[in-house]
Amino acid sequence: MKNTKLTIIASVLVKEGKNEFIQQEVAKIIDITRKEQGCIIYDFHQDNENPNQFLFYEIWENRELWQDHMNSNHITNFLKITEDAIENVVLNEMTHIL
Repeated sequence: MKNTKLTIIASVLVKEGKNEFIQQEVAKIIDITRKEQGCIIYDFHQDNENPNQFLFYEIWENRELWQDHMNSNHITNFLKITEDAIENVVLNEMTHIL
């Protein structure tokens, strides 16, 4: 049986002095997201060496439900509000194989 679950690893580098702002904004969306259909894991991490480096670790039932999440009002608003605070994002869509 093919695994349809989708793992998202999103590495986010924020601009100097914006890490607390980003944490506050993520705090507003985390509980909403965890209650969304298809959300299995939605965790937010901060690097121990670089306080401006963050990582979203997500597992979704499938890509379609993750896309619904990405198009939701709370995420589109989050992306607009935080746009000027983010330096770089690297997003990987992955499948668990072992």
